[in-house]
Amino acid sequence: MIIRALLLISVFSSLAIFAGVRFSLLLGLGLLIGFCLERSGFGFAGPWRRFILDRDGRGIMAQLLAIGLTAIAIQPLIASAPGTLIGAIAPISISMIAAAAIFGFAMQLIIGCGSGTLVNAGSGNLLAIIALPLFCVGSFLGTLLMPIAVEATPHILLSLPVLAGLTGSLAWTLFGLLGIGFLVSHYSKGPLWNKRFLIAAIILAVLASLHVLVAGQPWGVVYGLGLWVAKGVQAGGLNVADSAFWSHPINAQALRASILTDTTSLTSLGLIGGSALAAWRISKGMPLIPVIAPWYLLVAAGAGLLLGISSRLAFGCNVGALFSGIASGSIHGWVWLVAGFGGSVAGVSVREWLWRKATIGVQ
Repeated sequence: MIIRALLLISVFSSLAIFAGVRFSLLLGLGLLIGFCLERSGFGFAGPWRRFILDRDGRGIMAQLLAIGLTAIAIQPLIASAPGTLIGAIAPISISMIAAAAIFGFAMQLIIGCGSGTLVNAGSGNLLAIIALPLFCVGSFLGTLLMPIAVEATPHILLSLPVLAGLTGSLAWTLFGLLGIGFLVSHYSKGPLWNKRFLIAAIILAVLASLHVLVAGQPWGVVYGLGLWVAKGVQAGGLNVADSAFWSHPINAQALRASILTDTTSLTSLGLIGGSALAAWRISKGMPLIPVIAPWYLLVAAGAGLLLGISSRLAFGCNVGALFSGIASGSIHGWVWLVAGFGGSVAGVSVREWLWRKATIGVQ
């Protein structure tokens, strides 16, 4: 315990000295989020699967609470500091809707969304460990495909704060969350609330709100994953800086700078580290996953690649698009929710069929 504490102190201190206190705080927020998600079992893919299969709505109700509390906190913050604090507002298009549905489908194959794959990899889940590198590669490939998608279909930017003002945006956001909650309660079987999930939802909302204050923008995942691969490709001698996505001034600067000064890179690394710390004791001596047929590892790899490409074309995953998008007042976040859940319904069905084949007769 003492060694781990000293190691964390040295990491944060070094990062604060060489990159800045702000970036040290971002890594700390990532660690806390990862620790919270792993210890509480809070997530997106798993609760959606439980609702689809068993009509267990407790996880989804906790998600709605977390998004609502975050919206109440960050929408006034963003409105009070225009230009300094920005929301996760993204456009809607046919390609974006299709990509969100594909993401929802793929995340059910490994029961790991954007944040879930990072957390599961940190806790030692083999499927996530295999999927994560492909997730990163897919995110990078998505940056190369994004200009094509943008040109192919009209992209419409719709923001509730712009359309309805701060008060109207908050009212519509909370009304929408209550509406989803009503639907979940109507179709659920059994209790709607879980104390552990509710506590995690409150903690996550606090951490997500602090993220806006420290980073100047809401919590996201996908950008950093693609950036890691882009840097690797660039270091390998291939010039990606001239591509449409990476030639944009903001992205070009991120490509030149250290990942230790990139917001999503730091929080994503923190998610992995925080999950690893949370799982340190409870996972000791436990198998990483049930014994399965080796071919399912290829399914996990393919799912990871799909997660990366689709999340980039959908302008974010369950965190940057759904959680942070809805909390920021982006209508894109609501469209992502519907498309992603629709894809998950199909993904759950396919995953159950594949999993039975992968585990029957395997010793």
